[in-house]
Amino acid sequence: MLPLLLPALLAACLPPSQGWSPSAAASGQEEQEQELFLPPVNSSSRSLASLEMDLDGAATSFTISLRTVDKITVMVKLRPGVPSRCQIRVKNVNRPELKIKPGENVTFTFTCSTPEKYFIMEIQKNIDCVSGPCPFGDVHLYPPGLPRLNRTFIWDVKASTKAGLELKFSAPWLRQIEPGETCPDFVSYNINSRIDTATVNIGTFCRNGSVSRVKLLGGVVMSLHLLWDSPVTTSGFSIANRASIKRLCIIESILNGESSITLMSPNYPLGFPEDELMTWQFVIPSNMRASVFFHNYSLSNCERKEERVEYYLPGSLSNPEVFKLSDSQPANIAGSFNLSLQGCDQDAQNPGILRLLFQVVVQHPQVDENVTYLVDLSKEWNMTVTIHFEGWPSHMPSMSEPICLICKDPRTCDRVLTLESGTVYKISFLCKDLSRLRITAEKGISCVDLRWCQRKIYSLSVPMAITKLPIRLHKFIWKLLAPDLINIEITSPSLKLQQHVPEQRCNTSYSYSIVSATPETELNVGIFCPGGSIEKIQMRNNITISLKTFGKGFLNASNHQDLKMSFVPHIKDECTFTVSPDPKAKVYLQTPSWPYGLPPYVSISWYVVVPSKQVARLGFSKDRMGIACETGRAYVNIKEETSGAEETVRREDELLPEPRNMYHDFWVNISNCKPVDKMQLALQFWVTFADRQIDLGMILGVVAGAGVLVAIGLTVGCVKKKKKSQNPMVGVYNANVNTQVPRKQGLFTKGRKTNESHVYAVIDDAVVYGHLLKESNGSVAPEVDVYRPFDGPIGSLPPSPPPLSFRKDIKHSNTSDTEEPPPLTDADHDTYTFAHQKSGQSEDNGDTNEKNNGDTSMSLLENKEQDSSVE
Repeated sequence: MLPLLLPALLAACLPPSQGWSPSAAASGQEEQEQELFLPPVNSSSRSLASLEMDLDGAATSFTISLRTVDKITVMVKLRPGVPSRCQIRVKNVNRPELKIKPGENVTFTFTCSTPEKYFIMEIQKNIDCVSGPCPFGDVHLYPPGLPRLNRTFIWDVKASTKAGLELKFSAPWLRQIEPGETCPDFVSYNINSRIDTATVNIGTFCRNGSVSRVKLLGGVVMSLHLLWDSPVTTSGFSIANRASIKRLCIIESILNGESSITLMSPNYPLGFPEDELMTWQFVIPSNMRASVFFHNYSLSNCERKEERVEYYLPGSLSNPEVFKLSDSQPANIAGSFNLSLQGCDQDAQNPGILRLLFQVVVQHPQVDENVTYLVDLSKEWNMTVTIHFEGWPSHMPSMSEPICLICKDPRTCDRVLTLESGTVYKISFLCKDLSRLRITAEKGISCVDLRWCQRKIYSLSVPMAITKLPIRLHKFIWKLLAPDLINIEITSPSLKLQQHVPEQRCNTSYSYSIVSATPETELNVGIFCPGGSIEKIQMRNNITISLKTFGKGFLNASNHQDLKMSFVPHIKDECTFTVSPDPKAKVYLQTPSWPYGLPPYVSISWYVVVPSKQVARLGFSKDRMGIACETGRAYVNIKEETSGAEETVRREDELLPEPRNMYHDFWVNISNCKPVDKMQLALQFWVTFADRQIDLGMILGVVAGAGVLVAIGLTVGCVKKKKKSQNPMVGVYNANVNTQVPRKQGLFTKGRKTNESHVYAVIDDAVVYGHLLKESNGSVAPEVDVYRPFDGPIGSLPPSPPPLSFRKDIKHSNTSDTEEPPPLTDADHDTYTFAHQKSGQSEDNGDTNEKNNGDTSMSLLENKEQDSSVE
């Protein structure tokens, strides 16, 4: 009854898209399909979905007949990890796998139309060369007419250890690949050596390579993997019998032209068998040159003998030549050669792993291979020179690419060669294009005792031994090491340095990158190039200076380098610049670590030299610092080096000073706090110059200004006298100070005159007229704080940033209502009280006086500034 009810049942369950109908089922063809795919009546446990799959599947049947003499076994089984949605039908019985033994004849079908998605096939042939003759010659893919499944042909050949087997591959031969790597055409060979019960994986290979033969001791298990739609119809190899090779295996590789191949030891990356020996034979034309490079290897723990490699080289008088795996391997070999790997007796408790991955590069002899270059580093100290390929070490070129070799003798060549100071080298190049090579050098300079090294000035220039090579210098790095209380001074007396900023970019053939590393933080001082206005940079602790070249112009520019370095006593700020601008130029300067900003609590100073008969115009590129402080305060301090000059101080919550005239050398100090977010303090300012012009208008303006100051002074005197009992003294100024332009001090003289305290304080209207800010009931007083004044002889140190006690937002661990300021690090500092300007004021008294000054040169400077801003 089931065949009669099935059409109606399927018509009700299957959608029309299935292409099945009762009328179609009545045809003779459909009756045959039902007879082929439907289970017997007693298989009532099968579901309707299985019936649907049967009817939708292909009706193709396969018949495999195996002869007993061939000793071939065929296995059809499910692919690992794939759900079982298809089965094998044999005599109306479904099964998940099928095994056909020698002498059997089996016809089967699949219950689905795409069996390649679910099944794989293994065809194994056993060949016994111990008890009977071996079927030598070409190996065929047998039996024919197999289903289109992913299939693996396996040839298991048993042979005596007294006779060796040879697998010979037809062109284009084979190429060894690393485990897990996939062949481009998905056709791969796997070779295993079998001695008694031990199996050693010789390697996995793809087609289209240089491996032409593999000779093995004893038996071999050879596998060929093909995809279900692969067009391959032949095995591509033959088996022959040879005399015993007395080693695990011999791999022959033929390299006819320029090429690069990679080979691995057996069982890679697992261990090479204990105390075994194997050989690679390289067949190379005599007019070619070969070089060997070990890229990855490891050693086992030997109890007896020693792991090594041995070479038989053409023309060698000491064959075999023995090398350790850690040695530089032979290069520039003319013609064919052999390479053997010898293991050792390993420690049974801790055997370790012996493995090797290496590369053989074959290329034509270079025209200039006999040209040597003398690199004399005998007089250098603590320096290394590395010649390498472009992009090293972050980029590794493909092993298949043509390479440039650097040789320090005819047989010692490599892609990367490091030369040490104190030695003389004669190097040569095996390279068609030297422009692909680069030089990176590093030199260390240190000072342990300042009494010994303070008198020495070190030249930071590239040695001629490097510039004479036909290789482009990529980078020269100086690592300057200074212990505590000894700092480093960088000078460029003749060329001076220009800071690379967006408005003033370097366009030279080389530049310097300067990084200062303190125990707490690393400060990227900036990028500099020759031809600017910075004469001197003083930095604390260790410094790294990296010279980087751009193009070929450095070869000419290298003759004029004048960067110098010396060790100096301890400085106060993290970094101090001495700037001597060209009177006709506009100079841009910016804080280190641009654009990310200064690290917290770092203080930087600039000392700007103003030429005589010139007036400088100082301005900032933005009107605010752009940060909010979590702990401490950020400040900008400006101080002119002249008697009676006032110091301009701006906080992070105040407007920065507007452009102003500076008639004498001046300091700019920028000190950072700990900001509340990731954005740090980053400021840029500019300096321009104009000639001083003295005329009657300016003189009258000065006289008028003096009269106003006298009147204000009288008023202040009266006010102070009247309110003496209500307000503290707001400031004391010591006029007996040294106001000379800074000169070169002795390295061990004190930073300030003996028993002389140079003090000054900012006094503004909020201080002088503080009593007027009170309300009628006297409940509001002016904001008062403590300020540490400038210390040290004028010109020897920058203006001091306010101490932490002045930064009244600093948080301490204690929660007391009153907190004491931390002790000052320098001795003999006086404290002064003065009132801050309120937020929003953009000018101090200096600004007001400058605006009231009748100097006619102001119009010229303003016009020049407007022109500059247009740029």
